Amino acid sequence: MVVGVLTDFIEELRAAGVPVSMVEAIDAARAIEHVDLGDRAAWKATLGATLVKNARHHEAFETAFEVFFGLGVRPGEDDATLAHRDVAVIEGEAGVEGGGSGDVDLQALAEALYRALAEDDDGLLQAVVRQAVRQLSGMEPGRPVGGTYYLYRILRQLDLDEVRSRLLATESAATNPLERRLHTEELDLRLEELRRRLRSEIRRHLVADRGPQAVARTLRRPLIEDVDLTTATRDELAELERAVHPLTRKLAVRLARRRRRGREGRLDVRKTLRHALSTGGVPVDPRFRTPRPGKPEIVLLCDISGSVSTFARFTMQVVFAIGQQLSRVRSFAFIDGIDEVTEFFGPGADFGEAIGRIGRDAKVVWLDGHSDYGNAFELFVDRWGDQLGPKTTVIVTGDARTNYHDPNVEALRRIAEASRALFWLNPEQHRYWDTGDSVIGTYAPVCDGVFEVRNLRQLEGFVERVAVPRSRPVRRIA
Repeated sequence: MVVGVLTDFIEELRAAGVPVSMVEAIDAARAIEHVDLGDRAAWKATLGATLVKNARHHEAFETAFEVFFGLGVRPGEDDATLAHRDVAVIEGEAGVEGGGSGDVDLQALAEALYRALAEDDDGLLQAVVRQAVRQLSGMEPGRPVGGTYYLYRILRQLDLDEVRSRLLATESAATNPLERRLHTEELDLRLEELRRRLRSEIRRHLVADRGPQAVARTLRRPLIEDVDLTTATRDELAELERAVHPLTRKLAVRLARRRRRGREGRLDVRKTLRHALSTGGVPVDPRFRTPRPGKPEIVLLCDISGSVSTFARFTMQVVFAIGQQLSRVRSFAFIDGIDEVTEFFGPGADFGEAIGRIGRDAKVVWLDGHSDYGNAFELFVDRWGDQLGPKTTVIVTGDARTNYHDPNVEALRRIAEASRALFWLNPEQHRYWDTGDSVIGTYAPVCDGVFEVRNLRQLEGFVERVAVPRSRPVRRIA
């Protein structure tokens, strides 16, 4: 039974995007042989140590662990017995007589919650949590899983704002501001603990009814590196900002290591023959010329119109963060006009402030402020086309939606011919390409590669590929 649950747990981690190899799964199975089955904290620490290798994956691990190894009803108890006991405890604290229906008056439930929080009574709080989920969540067997909705229903009926106001009023007489602040912070922590317990109890009921696999699928969230940059929420964008710096630092180290190692160069015939004298003329140890790969020059052409501005921001941030592995990075922002913004990202510049300066100071609007790729490419060729060279890799980022303007493929072709390689990164889903005013299929034959890049994982893989130069790439669409 334990092996089956562990296997399902590992499969859920993989489905959520957490990389778990077969060797790591075997290590986890062997490790838990030395852990007490009743020690849940030890199980969690053991599985986390053997299965999770990245701090960004810990939240997905926590969610899956709570689903597959959550606390259930204690042996010897059942839900009916526990419910009867909870009702008796709550009604006793609230000072009301039960009606024998198995439910508690909502006012009595709120009063018991107030006392549990005011007195920091853990047992009473847990009884209130269990009864609130039974009575207020509206769960029905077999209905679709909706954990967030159930939590919303419970909190709305309990009216936490009113409970919090009552609790704060008990300390209103305190004249010391520090004491009031400490009391408020402690109260907020208790309320957050209440929400956590409600979520846990809701999850327990859902798992008992639908099974852990169904609940895990509903609670599954994409890893931060897989979040779509164009539709990310404000909280996700903030988390992405925190993830970019360590990601780019690790990427830069990996690129430097790959550059130092390089690949074996061409066969050095003279050295091979000279070394073969010691083996009777048999070339058993071929010698190769040491390659000296040069650092590429990167030119970014970023569409910063509203639909793709977030993606352009993260592209600039990742590329400039690994700038030490590149010979030179130049950045151009455009909407229907285009302007160079490289100087905005000079030494010591704050990236957020630099992005703000682009919006204020860069001349990216030529006519009406709607994307016009054809005009932007033409302006780039006229002003900076002669500065491209055989070491230059041009990266265009945007959805190729031209608002039905002339795409001006000839201008993009001139850019491609003057540079070593031209790549296009499109943050739009592939199935929407060439629909409406999208002309990505018109631009694709001119490019050395057109890629769907919608998240940090894909962006990281692309930058790693470009930053280690090879022979001129084969034109492709990915």
